[in-house]
This record gives sequence, structure tokens and C-alpha cells, in this order.
Amino acid sequence: MLLIDDHALVRDGMRMHLTLQPGLEVVGEADGGEAALGWLAAAGPERRPDLVITDIGMRGMGGIALAGALHDRYPELAVLIVSMHDNLEYVRQAMRAGARGYVLKDAPADELLAAIQAVLAGRVFYSARIARGMAEQTVGPVDALTPRERDILAGIGRGLANKEIAAQLGVSVRTVETHRLNLKRKLGIEGRAGLVKYAVQSLAGEQDGN
Repeated sequence: MLLIDDHALVRDGMRMHLTLQPGLEVVGEADGGEAALGWLAAAGPERRPDLVITDIGMRGMGGIALAGALHDRYPELAVLIVSMHDNLEYVRQAMRAGARGYVLKDAPADELLAAIQAVLAGRVFYSARIARGMAEQTVGPVDALTPRERDILAGIGRGLANKEIAAQLGVSVRTVETHRLNLKRKLGIEGRAGLVKYAVQSLAGEQDGN
């Protein structure tokens, strides 16, 4: 995993804790979004981690903007936000940008480990306090989708094949396939038919609302 925080002491503490856990390895660190993107570009596919853990408030490119950039460039890469902010709007922005989880810095250590396991398994994870707040506001799963995921969901709803969606959006077929997998994970849907049914219903709902 790649750790990103503009405070070296925070990175040091997190690295020391995580490297003690079986099966977890910290392969790199960065002090901001731009540095993280540079590290990933230089690392190449061989050294690229499967998880990025980042703060939100950093000098230069913050965590939400970074999550969006990572989602566009490396859609298979899981992003977990670890922040001191429990503002639900930050949470929604982070999830729309492409993050898979949001953990508060004052949460118990075992909650961070649970979040890592969840997002690596393709699930969405929120700190308990965040989850309670979102439940009280009855936030639906579609609110966690990124703009690109919403575009692909709309294409699926219109009956387009992956190749057609890729051509329409100017991305590769593999990128569309990765986004489809992320859609199923975020929406809790299993199987192609289930995703198509959800996409059709979602598209019909949008048309009825216009």
C-alpha cells in the first residue's frame, strides 16, 4: 500500500502499525497528491500497490482531488480516506471521486484494519460514526458513485456493450470492465443481469424525474 499524508509523524505511526499486521506491506509514502501521482508513475505496473491510504487536507492536491485522479488513471486501485473530518459532505465528495472507504483518524486501530480488509475485498467501508450519520440522512448507494461510474451505468441502462460505452466515453474496454466491477461492488449487486436490471431501473427513474 501507499501512504499519503503531509505530516511525517502520521505516516511513521501508520507505517509502524500496519507493517506489524500479517499480509500488509507499505511499499511507499508521499506527502501530497502530486507526489503520490509521481510515485505511482515512476513505480510502473510492477511495483504499483493495490491500496492507497490518503488524508484529505494536504498542501497542494488534497485527498479528494487525488482520489478522482487515481480513479481516472488507475480504476483498479483501491483508495481509502483517513481523515480527522467527520463532515458528511466531505464523505460524499470523497466517494463520488472514487474512494472506497472513509475512516476517521480518532477511530480505534482495529477499525482501520477492518476498513483495509473491506476495501481490498471490493466492499465500501465507513467509520461507525460516519455510517450512523449517513444512515440518519438516508443516503442511497447511488450517491457513492463517481461521475464516470454514473456515465457507465447509464450506458448499461441503454443496452450498450462495453465496446460501445468505451468508444462513447473515450476510454479502453478494460477500463469499462473495471468500472462495471466497481459498480457491482458499490451497489451490492451480483452478476451481469442484476447490474443491467438496476441500470435500466435507474435510467427509467431519471427519465421520470425530468
